[in-house]
Amino acid sequence: MPAQSPNLDPNVTAKLKALGEGIRGRRKALCVSASVAAQAAGMSRVTLHRIEHGEPSVTMGAYLNVLNALGLGIDLVDLPLQHAPARSDMETHPAAIAVPPLLRLADYPQLQQLAWHLPGASELTPEEAFGVYERNWRHLDPNVIAAHERTLLNALISTLGKGQLLV
Repeated sequence: MPAQSPNLDPNVTAKLKALGEGIRGRRKALCVSASVAAQAAGMSRVTLHRIEHGEPSVTMGAYLNVLNALGLGIDLVDLPLQHAPARSDMETHPAAIAVPPLLRLADYPQLQQLAWHLPGASELTPEEAFGVYERNWRHLDPNVIAAHERTLLNALISTLGKGQLLV
């Protein structure tokens, strides 16, 4: 018995239907039968049918399996915000904080400690600093990081990491 569908926003439902139609269109363009595509994706023909109709109760893994079997991929895309942040939000939002073109290591003790492998470096570009934080995150003590350094880190994650720190 199929899982119960979650409650979805109408926009999400439309996107799932479009994804299903795209999957079906690709399968048809390749002249592959539903049975063969389902077998290649490791699922039943019924599950493939549900995917092609954009049913939300089908697991994400099943969707990805059929995409992979049909030579398709999926990418994450930043969508515009549904509403503009309030002015008070902008004052504390990391993206509202200007990141200087060069960051002095002496001003950011945790960054300086993480950048031990860069002999003679006294300044880093924001991109370099973000990379150092990201690569050496496991060595950072979040309980000791100063407020101004946390603010910098949040601004770097927001601007360079697109909201994510890959650790």
